Amino acid sequence: MTRELLLDASGVAKNYGAVAALSNASLAVGAGEIHALMGANGAGKSTLVKILTGAVKHDTGQILIRGKTHRVNSPAEARRSGLVSVYQEPAIIPDLEVADNLRLTETPIEPFRHWVSELGVNDLDLRETARNLPLAVLRVLDLARALAIEPDVLLLDEMTAALPADLAEKVLDVVRRQGTTSRAVIFISHRFLEISALCDRATVLRDGATVGVVDIEEGVEERIVELMLGPAADGPEQPASRTTTPISEQTSAARPRLTVSKLGAGTKLQDVSFELRVGEVLGVVALEGQGQDELFETLSGFRRPSSGTISIDGTEQRFGHPADAIRAGLVYVPSNRVDALLMQRSVRENIALPFCAGSWGPIDMTREAERVGKAIDRLQIDTRAQGQVQRLSGGNQQKVTIARWIATGVDTLLCFDPTRGIDIRTKRQIYALLKELAAHGSSVLVYTSELQEVQLVCDRVVVIFGGRVVDVFPADAADEPTLMRAAYGLPRLAATVAGQPDHAPA
Repeated sequence: MTRELLLDASGVAKNYGAVAALSNASLAVGAGEIHALMGANGAGKSTLVKILTGAVKHDTGQILIRGKTHRVNSPAEARRSGLVSVYQEPAIIPDLEVADNLRLTETPIEPFRHWVSELGVNDLDLRETARNLPLAVLRVLDLARALAIEPDVLLLDEMTAALPADLAEKVLDVVRRQGTTSRAVIFISHRFLEISALCDRATVLRDGATVGVVDIEEGVEERIVELMLGPAADGPEQPASRTTTPISEQTSAARPRLTVSKLGAGTKLQDVSFELRVGEVLGVVALEGQGQDELFETLSGFRRPSSGTISIDGTEQRFGHPADAIRAGLVYVPSNRVDALLMQRSVRENIALPFCAGSWGPIDMTREAERVGKAIDRLQIDTRAQGQVQRLSGGNQQKVTIARWIATGVDTLLCFDPTRGIDIRTKRQIYALLKELAAHGSSVLVYTSELQEVQLVCDRVVVIFGGRVVDVFPADAADEPTLMRAAYGLPRLAATVAGQPDHAPA
């Protein structure tokens, strides 16, 4: 079937000093098409989207919209030309009310309300300050704002990466409906299930250039991975094994590092109890708004508990500030990399930050340089853009947030959705690192929104529903259907798990 070309970009290039973010990118999308844009982190996907939507100016290349040359200087001009993007991080000013954010982009209110409802967010108060809303809701509002102006081409950058399963399914349903109109959607996702279910074709970028365009059909995943990784790669890196001793035997006999008892905080975290053992990777699974945000905020010292206790190595702790948690050995890696990094500083400065925080007197620069260098090598961080961390890909930025604690030494790592919006190869590198840290005696608590990846990294999994732990599974029993039932508060099926859980919820 011949489609009218809505967007035709060819030979697009963009350099940041010596770093080529794009060298020869091309993308053609027709009316009524849902088109995947794929590639590993650093391949140039986000840069291309920013160029198409006017946030960044390209150096060379041609962009046509409905056959006419398209070169805009701002996202506002792009919107008027019919191109709108929803980026990985919500483009919403946090200190303004929702209504004020809508006025800034001249968004019509009634269509916005319609799409907010379609996307599963009810009873939204437009007078609410954006900062008070959860990240998942902000992402939905960003999408509703884009849909409200009826763009010819809608660009979605990892739209479902920060969403719980229920909201993600509503988003995917809305995207499917867009594909039945005369408009088009460019869909960026690292989830092959979403690509297979939604998209007609995929354009694959590698090292800033388009390396292939493929039709989405059965078995296309292997071809896409081959294009993304290049001829020298055999496929996605597999997680490193810890030891020859079965994981269940390692962790069952280990002493508790972190003990949480009847912990409550805010209105959502009600009564959570669990133990994180020495040398263990313990997963946390929950749908949006079940208390997982409050749990990690409380453990990392950003929020004070309203009830319950936190103990480390048998000693009860009270945190009034994140610095108290760090001193006690609990360090935090958030899903939003911007919250953790000094984006305009270098890789070295970001990793070395804990060496100077809270200390007086001269810093041992030789020791600092040695540890920072080892951390960079260990995590395989791309340091070509030495000037600023903000010029690294999202995957490399997340590696930097972990590397700072590797450099200083870590007892207990708290990771909140650490692989959100990261390509499959970098995900597996981070998972392998977390397992390696546990193998050397550290303890890791990790929340992930990607249920199918729980078994790649975790020894055990706790499921939270309604602010309480409702079940605990050994990793080998934590398949996606089982976790989903528990996350929705449904009882486990008798045949799904062999043996009894480590913890029987009250």
